[in-house]
Amino acid sequence: MRAMLDFEEALARLLAGAQPLRESEAVPTHSAAGRVLARGLHSTLDVPPLDNTSMDGYALRCADVPAAGAQLKVAQRIPAGSVGQLLTPGTAARIFTGAPLPTGADAVVMQELCSVEGDVLTVNHLPQPGEWIRRRGEDIAAGAEVLAAGTRLSAAHVGVAASVGAAQLTVFRRLRVALFSTGDELTMPGQPLKPGGIYNSNRYTLRALLEGLGCTVDDFGIVPDSREATRAALRAAAAGNDLILTSGGVSVGEEDHVKPAVEAEGALDLWKIAIKPGKPLAFGRVGAGDTAAAAFIGLPGNPVSSFVTFLMLVRPFVLKAQGAAAVAPRAQSLRADFDCKGDPRREFLRARIGATGGLELFANQSSGVLTSCTWADGLIDNPPGQAIRRGDTVRFLPFCELL
Repeated sequence: MRAMLDFEEALARLLAGAQPLRESEAVPTHSAAGRVLARGLHSTLDVPPLDNTSMDGYALRCADVPAAGAQLKVAQRIPAGSVGQLLTPGTAARIFTGAPLPTGADAVVMQELCSVEGDVLTVNHLPQPGEWIRRRGEDIAAGAEVLAAGTRLSAAHVGVAASVGAAQLTVFRRLRVALFSTGDELTMPGQPLKPGGIYNSNRYTLRALLEGLGCTVDDFGIVPDSREATRAALRAAAAGNDLILTSGGVSVGEEDHVKPAVEAEGALDLWKIAIKPGKPLAFGRVGAGDTAAAAFIGLPGNPVSSFVTFLMLVRPFVLKAQGAAAVAPRAQSLRADFDCKGDPRREFLRARIGATGGLELFANQSSGVLTSCTWADGLIDNPPGQAIRRGDTVRFLPFCELL
């Protein structure tokens, strides 16, 4: 009998088998969020392009205000989007946030610290050089790389690209993923639940997770519990897809047909991982040859096991295949406000952050209790055989790093 792999070895094998996409496409910057940048972006301009004010107020020369109470003539008005004239000694410019600083000015005094009657300004503040001024290029210098290839683009990345005038970005094409579930007990929501049946939550969970990672999903639905039907589904799914993702049928029961079907249609590289939840997980390829074959990952059928193994193993595989440079989630070190005995396998415990900043544990850690994943803020990554005592520091993976 093949020994169970530990989590790190299983993850390393999955990542070694993730072949990054080569094809890329140009997309409008406004629709690039969630995609992975294939070509680094360099700025052709300084941001901001000119010295400007970060405050509504008055641009002036500090030399003209030797003490609070000095008076100056308001000689010009500069709204955002316009350029002022040379600021002559003894004068000030009414200026609004974002407007370029007029030549000759070396400070801005906020309007709340000034009073004005007609065109006479009284400055009730002693300004310092550079006050409330944003310098040219202080955010981005012309020629700088602002986004590196391999960046998975967030809303902030898209905004940065727009700030340097990029109307399009070159991104890797979307990963094409075939998805199906196995199990004669499965029923789709909206249909009457047959005796002994359950609704197919995994199909919805996994599809949402894949689409959240920017994948295109080819949904094959529910495949009957038979070796022939499973093999036929695998052959069809391998045509035109980069990855086949299944749930259920990878254990050792008489009705678990996915593992032998994959072995018949391709090759299986790993099976069974020493983690909880999620021990039965299969990884291999379907089809002939590296270029013609589709990668295959078979997840367990229990809903929490399917969800957790996706986050911890499928997500980094998908990100690497999409060309992302960073695939590992960032962990936090937080205090446990509970006691928990260890397990021989590496555990991923559903927990949330309590009112005092410590972690609370969901009472029922069963792999069938999917509500634990909506209650929780993330997963505690607990080493094999490690008991947790109240007050211990544990490794916490927030869902915001995993979804």
